[in-house]
Amino acid sequence: MATLAVNVDHVATVRQARGGVYPDPVHAAILAELGGADGIVVHLREDRRHIQDRDVKLLRQTVLSRLILEMAATEEMIGIACDIKPDLVTLVPEKRTEVTTEGGLDVKGAFEPVRDAVERLHDGGLTVSIFIDPDPKQIEAAAKTGAEMIEIHTGRYCDAYTETEKERCFGDIADAARTARNLDLIVNAGHGLCYNTIKRFAGTGIVDEFSIGHSIVARSVLVGMKEAVSEMRELVRDA
Repeated sequence: MATLAVNVDHVATVRQARGGVYPDPVHAAILAELGGADGIVVHLREDRRHIQDRDVKLLRQTVLSRLILEMAATEEMIGIACDIKPDLVTLVPEKRTEVTTEGGLDVKGAFEPVRDAVERLHDGGLTVSIFIDPDPKQIEAAAKTGAEMIEIHTGRYCDAYTETEKERCFGDIADAARTARNLDLIVNAGHGLCYNTIKRFAGTGIVDEFSIGHSIVARSVLVGMKEAVSEMRELVRDA
């Protein structure tokens, strides 16, 4: 049965809009766990646009499930991860100009730096995942870095306008998941998934864990975080 990791970045986005102290992503994480979250995800960006160092430190002390830290493969972030020791590190690409992560990490094109980052994180006792597009060549490169798992970027599937395009993009995800499993990689998936797009995964069993944030935080504005997570958790169980 697939599990659900809840990303609380956008709770921090609302907080940073006013530069205040609320809403607190740490409080949101507690409610998400009460709603059935199997893990809590935060992306500590280099520009600190939403999640702050303080948030990650407090989450490490309070998260009872699993703390997943998304980060760029930089010297600063590797040091922070090895110090805080999340349960999982997910390496992601990062651009200052993007609104949100636009695609997967180009592992094939930057193999040596990515492999070095994975090795250093392993030396720090950490488990590593790599966020990549559903491209077999990228998945093969990810496996060669020594990372234990991948997170397949589902954005193209979620953003597709027509059913034909959606099915083609979903087929790419399914093929990527099979490629990863053949390479003994754990398969996670995320980016853009919502209460509608998650339903296509029902009964497929191709993903071990879904990482979902924006749609849950948006839903929580109307029904509360605990209920929003609980609703998504039921849909993920079907997947």
